[in-house]
Amino acid sequence: MKPVTMADVAQKAQVSKSTVSQYLNKRYDYMSEQTKLRVEEAIKELGYQPNIVARSLKQKSTKTIGVIVANILHTFSTEVSRAVEDVCHEEDFHTIICNADDDPVKEKRYIEMLRAKQVDGLIVFPTGDNRELYKRMLDEKYPLVFVDRAVPDIPASSIMLNNEKASELAVEHFVQKGHERIAIMTTSFIDKITPRYERVEGYKKALHNRKIEVKEEYIQCVDPDLIASSLKEMLALPEAPDCIIAGNDFVLKEVLRFSKQQSLNIPKDLSVISIDDVPYASFYNPPITAVAQPTFKMGKMAAELLLDKIKKNKVRDDQPEYRFEPKLMIRESVN
Repeated sequence: MKPVTMADVAQKAQVSKSTVSQYLNKRYDYMSEQTKLRVEEAIKELGYQPNIVARSLKQKSTKTIGVIVANILHTFSTEVSRAVEDVCHEEDFHTIICNADDDPVKEKRYIEMLRAKQVDGLIVFPTGDNRELYKRMLDEKYPLVFVDRAVPDIPASSIMLNNEKASELAVEHFVQKGHERIAIMTTSFIDKITPRYERVEGYKKALHNRKIEVKEEYIQCVDPDLIASSLKEMLALPEAPDCIIAGNDFVLKEVLRFSKQQSLNIPKDLSVISIDDVPYASFYNPPITAVAQPTFKMGKMAAELLLDKIKKNKVRDDQPEYRFEPKLMIRESVN
């Protein structure tokens, strides 16, 4: 069956092809309601579907952006992505979301695939190990925004949390409750680009500022499958910590799992604060005190910033970093 063309719609509606094109691009300034209605009815009756590829080539825009998250299992990633999608939907842009699993090779493949699909820009939660690729995109004036992480020497706009303040809020709350044996646990980091590093640094500074000794054995940065064994070793120390900061939602889940398996009472045996306010934190028993990130605001800014770069063809930003403030949500997991 011969595909329906724009010319067929124009003939059916008794208008020019230019008028049909203006209708499809929502340019109604000089179009009467009667004309709009005729074109709309002709499109429905003929079952016309615009050729997106042809339109993209003509307009030099696919009205699509790519989002490459570090790990889709993190609540932060899903909430930021949802906010990005909301903004793009309002602006008639589509989003393609990819999960890199914190794997630089996978991230590189997704960047190359999305660019081959001619997406207009990228929001990336960077692994940090594709510096040459990031640099090349900026040199080519390709619209790029980082979320959650900045990469040294790569001047891409970055949407981030004030991670040191997040740890400080947790330490401060523990100290106010009379705790000094404060531990922190994050998933492992090799490079210093991640919020994990900043959260540990913030934890150290907060202890130092309160004249509390920083004990290296209370700082655990381990692979996910070693969290349980590391917790067991740390809590078996002669002077074991009595409270812990879970560096992200994944660590929190493992801390809670370990506590249940070991019959530890929270907060009697171990007080807990999570950085990342997961949905279940407020109704877990006991409800978990958390340092919340304004995820939806961060995702909204990332999308608006990228769309602004796309529309204005402005890649570099006068303000490369945008930091958002965390908020302590006090519940019942600190004794």
